[in-house]
Amino acid sequence: MGHEVEKAALARQHEIVVTIDNPLEWEERIEKLKQADAAIDFSQPDQVVGNINHCFDLHIPIVVGTTAWQDHFEEIKTRCLAEKQSLFTAPNFSIGMNIMFMLNKQLAKYAEKYGYQLSMAETHHIHKLDKPSGTAVKLANDILSVNHDYDQWSIEEPSEHTLYIKVTREGEVNGIHSVMAESPADKITLTHEAFNRQGFAMGAIAAAEFLVGKTGVFGMEDLFGE
Repeated sequence: MGHEVEKAALARQHEIVVTIDNPLEWEERIEKLKQADAAIDFSQPDQVVGNINHCFDLHIPIVVGTTAWQDHFEEIKTRCLAEKQSLFTAPNFSIGMNIMFMLNKQLAKYAEKYGYQLSMAETHHIHKLDKPSGTAVKLANDILSVNHDYDQWSIEEPSEHTLYIKVTREGEVNGIHSVMAESPADKITLTHEAFNRQGFAMGAIAAAEFLVGKTGVFGMEDLFGE
């Protein structure tokens, strides 16, 4: 993702002042980092909180595309707001996927009203660490927020009032997410498939452009709203 973000940034006439690939490079490259208008993080769940705090220490706006760190979100949000920092975070930066997020909520509402049973499936490459993906978690939580037939989600075998998410890790798949609504009469399927990582990179660059000059915590809804 770092390479894709760099290509997308250069294509939009931005300058890459520094790249950081491991914890040691924070100290080695801090002077260059101070020149940045914004930072973009696609790292690992165990590193992202430290990366965010490093950027906050320097008052550099940061866009976070890493997932599976939400247990720390409230503490990061508290610091961000208290210190008037700038944070943009999203489970998925693809424009197409964010359109699916909106459609998913509408489908979930009508599924409850008309008696459709919902389920989900997601497939990613074998290198992806989190299960289910952050995107799948958002889809599931959005369903739970508007459909009262379900009170939790699970990647285990489906049960009553539990939204089942089938998780597959294979090959080099960039990401396929599906939401299925089924009744005795028919079946509706919403699917988003990422062909490559370009869409994520372009969304992250758009988020960084949006974030410069602002303070607070933002997401794709804010970018779409603008």
